[in-house]
Amino acid sequence: MTRAREARAGLLRRKLSDNLLAYAFMAAGLACFALFSWYPLVKGVILSFQQDNFVVPPYWVGLDNYRALFADPLFYTAWKNTLFFTALALVFGYVLPFFIAVLLNEFRHFSGYFRVLVYLPVMLPPIVSVLLWRYFYDPGNGLFNSILRGVGLPESQWTQSSDTAMISLVLISTWANLGGATLIYLAALQNIPGELYEAAELDGASIWQRLRHVTFPQMRFIMLVLLLLQIVATMQVFIEPYALTGTSNPDTVTVLVLVYRYAFTVNNDFGLAAAMSVLLFVVLGAFSAIYLRLTRSAD
Repeated sequence: MTRAREARAGLLRRKLSDNLLAYAFMAAGLACFALFSWYPLVKGVILSFQQDNFVVPPYWVGLDNYRALFADPLFYTAWKNTLFFTALALVFGYVLPFFIAVLLNEFRHFSGYFRVLVYLPVMLPPIVSVLLWRYFYDPGNGLFNSILRGVGLPESQWTQSSDTAMISLVLISTWANLGGATLIYLAALQNIPGELYEAAELDGASIWQRLRHVTFPQMRFIMLVLLLLQIVATMQVFIEPYALTGTSNPDTVTVLVLVYRYAFTVNNDFGLAAAMSVLLFVVLGAFSAIYLRLTRSAD
């Protein structure tokens, strides 16, 4: 019995010594991750139960911040606008890159040029894209209104109108982020064996039938991952509404714009802003867990 115990202890010591360097590298990575990811997360949750303007010492208010959020009418407006933006962004920014990737995959000449052209907006800083589109949307001498005047159509207020403000923001976001999703789709398309398409053509399958029975099943995993990433990213939209319409326009205020409004403009209360951020984190976390559970069950 003693020999067996000594043998097990010796085996454990050898395993630890063999993996000591790996554990050292892992510890450094975990320390960085904890410092720059987990610590701000925990600090934000604690801050959501405090009233703090970073001038006077914070004090504990418990659930008062959350009660104040649910009593604010702008809270519900921000969530409604965010969900509406996400739905529109899925229609344009999730479906459109797929069909562009299918089209690019069919090109035999100048395919590299078209890929660079599609990806070019992604390389621009987001604020540069927004400022460029601000010129397009200018209600006076903007490019879009100049085109409308040229063809005899009525002009639009674009971001200043409640009917077109959110769609205008979605178009900017779609244009700026289209290239990344398109190239991911394109890479997945090029990994589909050509024999599957050849067999489908021999069976007389149309283009839509080849998409439905070959392309979609082969790309199902990539499409599900991109769907989750698209929803998480669009629900955190901030730059477009902040730079184009500010923090006081109820037609375009989103959850993160409201967080900025609570922290820096109206309330100057970082505890209230942290409470709003925690709610967004909970909603996105719950959605991601449910989504992953459903997709795992489907698999």
